[in-house]
Amino acid sequence: DIRHPRSHPNNFPVSHHSDTMQNAMVSTRVPLASGNRVVTARAARPQRLAVSASVAVERKTFTIGTRGSPLALAQAYLTRDLLKSNFPELNEEGALEIKIIKTTGDKILNQPLADIGGKGLFTKEIDEALLDGRVDIAVHSMKDVPTYLPEGTVLPCNLPREDTRDAFISAKYKSLAELPEGAVVGSAALRRQCQLLAKFPHLKVVNFRGNVQTRLRKLEEGVVDATLLALAGLKRLDLTEHITTILEEDEMLPAVAQGAIGIACRTEDEASAKYLAGLNHEPTRLAVVCERSFLMALDGSCRTPIAGHATIEGDIMRFAGLVGRVDGSRVLSTTREGPATEESAIKMGREAGEQLKAEGGPDFFDWTDQ
Repeated sequence: DIRHPRSHPNNFPVSHHSDTMQNAMVSTRVPLASGNRVVTARAARPQRLAVSASVAVERKTFTIGTRGSPLALAQAYLTRDLLKSNFPELNEEGALEIKIIKTTGDKILNQPLADIGGKGLFTKEIDEALLDGRVDIAVHSMKDVPTYLPEGTVLPCNLPREDTRDAFISAKYKSLAELPEGAVVGSAALRRQCQLLAKFPHLKVVNFRGNVQTRLRKLEEGVVDATLLALAGLKRLDLTEHITTILEEDEMLPAVAQGAIGIACRTEDEASAKYLAGLNHEPTRLAVVCERSFLMALDGSCRTPIAGHATIEGDIMRFAGLVGRVDGSRVLSTTREGPATEESAIKMGREAGEQLKAEGGPDFFDWTDQ
């Protein structure tokens, strides 16, 4: 196990196939951030480039590690475009490449995540490539990042957050409320199953894994009557035409860090840390810190339905958190409000988690692990 416990919620957390991705998304420019901690670094691997018959210069290729799903690649392309927009030296030919790494979570699709090791299965192999120097940064969907990061890595950067809500998708029904008794809803997320069954106990929820396109195809084939997908992923893949309706937070509280992209580097990689400091979106990072502090306090896993969402308006942060039983028979929730600072974000998330843990008692959490 490569996870290593740390006190700060942002220090959480095969066959390999590589490819250099050439098809760019629309370039997006973000202002360079300031005040971010920069850690010391191992430089990117040098590569020799012959520029004439008698002259050779040394060039460094900066490598982005990612999963190979369409959504993961869209996020890697976005990261690449932001790096090129903000750092002119990365616009040079051969300066950037994207390396696809197949993870265990991508290979095993016929079992629930909770039965095969949890969300870390989508990040472990990429983090291993980061630690051994095959890639210089790792691009993750933050909701897939385990509570603790592998030792030797940090996650100092979150890109501006996408919409955090869930989308309801069905070819037969216009809303969750229209689903008849016994209707089958496909979902791989226990927090969705918990919230669905708490409000609509007459529904049947089945395990529904695979990338976004695979789930949409299964829905079209009639495998299920409806499904719920993260709106952020549908937007990034330009698949919003499939949406039947968007669920508000009071209908379906999102997963911790949903809609956020996190970028990790090696702890001592000063060059990568400089680039990531320039891409970091501080309001997103603070919200994610709060949500992950909540997750850490609950010691949450893929076997525990947990949802949490922090928002910032001006200098005020608001947080809503939830934990429940998989069958929806019991759901505990809480809210917090405080200053939008790192210290306050950590405190709010931790205290919210501790409150729900105390309210639930040990039997509550033992039950969710059955």
